[in-house]
Amino acid sequence: MKTEAYAIQIADVISIKNCRKNFEAELLFFDTDELFYEYDQGQYIYIFKYGVICFYNISKDNAEEICNEILMYGKSFIKEEVSENIDIIIGGTSNTVSFGTVTLKHFNVESLRLVMLNVSQSVALDSYSNISEQILEDTKVHTTYLEEKGKLDISGKNLKKYIGRVLNIKNKISENLYIFDSHDVTWDDETLNKLDQDLKRVFDLKDRYRSIHDQIEIIKENLELFKDIMFHKESSKLEWIIIILILFEVIDMFVIKLM
Repeated sequence: MKTEAYAIQIADVISIKNCRKNFEAELLFFDTDELFYEYDQGQYIYIFKYGVICFYNISKDNAEEICNEILMYGKSFIKEEVSENIDIIIGGTSNTVSFGTVTLKHFNVESLRLVMLNVSQSVALDSYSNISEQILEDTKVHTTYLEEKGKLDISGKNLKKYIGRVLNIKNKISENLYIFDSHDVTWDDETLNKLDQDLKRVFDLKDRYRSIHDQIEIIKENLELFKDIMFHKESSKLEWIIIILILFEVIDMFVIKLM
């Protein structure tokens, strides 16, 4: 039997608390970060606080209706669709993972949950990769100008607002990169652990995570440089103000003596 798991990011954040309270389906597993439902017989939905929903054996039209419902519990909706799917074959000789296809020897809810989890993590990585690459490109514009002109093309309030925006995005990405820890269900089950590791390898999760982490570190270093330049510029202004005030004081004293 061949089915499909389909994951899509609909928002930056989904309120797990509100979704659990209002979404009507049989809840099989939950914690503060995720909800796993059996929507109908043989149909499953996995909802994550970082804005990703994964569907199993549910049509795209039905999935779209469910997404619109869950959007009520989301914040900062995603305009450009980030999604991924993988075929799942039930009834193989063993559990195997290849590009675009997972074969399970037997249907098992925990095995299915691992597949849906990894597809969802892959979508989250795509989204964070797009964000970090865009920030890096924006930062390169300023560093290139600094190289060519010897000064920043952004200063004062605008620079502070830019640093604040970048730091907020960086924090959001850093907060959610915990997702790539192994799931609890793999700790005591060798078969599930192997399946999880195979999925992470095929989706290239660890290398993609490392790439995003490295980009964040580069952005962080650039922000530190921008802050140092801004601090130095402000300090120079203050020094000149003090010098001018002292000069005025000296002139004033000199005039008084002449009079």
